[in-house]
Amino acid sequence: MAALSEPAPAAPAAPAAVLEARGITKLYGGLRAVDGVSFAVAPGEVLGIAGPNGAGKTTLFDTITGHTFASGGDILLAGEPIRGTKIHHRCRLGLARTFQHPVAADTLTVLENAYLAASFRRGRTGRRSRSDDVAAGQAALARVGLEDRATVPAALLPVYDRKRLMIATALATDPLVLLLDEPFGGLSLGEIDATMALIGQIRDAGVAIVCIEHVMRALVALADRVLVMHHGAELFAGTPAEMLKDRRVIDVYLGAGGSGAA
Repeated sequence: MAALSEPAPAAPAAPAAVLEARGITKLYGGLRAVDGVSFAVAPGEVLGIAGPNGAGKTTLFDTITGHTFASGGDILLAGEPIRGTKIHHRCRLGLARTFQHPVAADTLTVLENAYLAASFRRGRTGRRSRSDDVAAGQAALARVGLEDRATVPAALLPVYDRKRLMIATALATDPLVLLLDEPFGGLSLGEIDATMALIGQIRDAGVAIVCIEHVMRALVALADRVLVMHHGAELFAGTPAEMLKDRRVIDVYLGAGGSGAA
């Protein structure tokens, strides 16, 4: 009688999603700026979001972060429903974002921007401790390479440094999920490469990342999966390699060359 073979080891379970958007809709009168969009992202995963201008990408971010309230659907952060909650509540639960155009408090120094953000960090309760906030802000600046510019007024920073500061202020909140809105816009090739490396380090630290981007080289290199939006709705969802070959994406967004925006 033949010996029984050993059972194959079970495949490791996929990590649970830390952020889920379920059928998100945003109406402005009769306009469906976001139309039933769903996605999920797990810790240490990068989800890219692409699509032509006006596709609803930033509006989707606004509904997730609370800058505007969704008209329908559900948003779950670490399993907790957050639709309808305030921005600071979502931040303290572990949700942070950046914007297309670098945003900073220009009258404050680089470090003051960072430790102000740290006062809203995940799990922060009770009375503020300035020393703890400053330490968290300094650590965030070190992660993005801005520690030597701590005393510089934010207004004096060039675009690349302002973008790094915006990422640092997001990291100072100790996020579970980081939403990046066009982090590579306006950067040189060398600055794009450095920002790609930084985002890779953040991902490797276990942060879930959702990234809106038009720079295909960066999006394809970083994203595990891509969601392409058009007219507020999902046009495509899959891997970057699949996206580059999808006829709908080529016709609507990438163009005949299949390379998209540089």
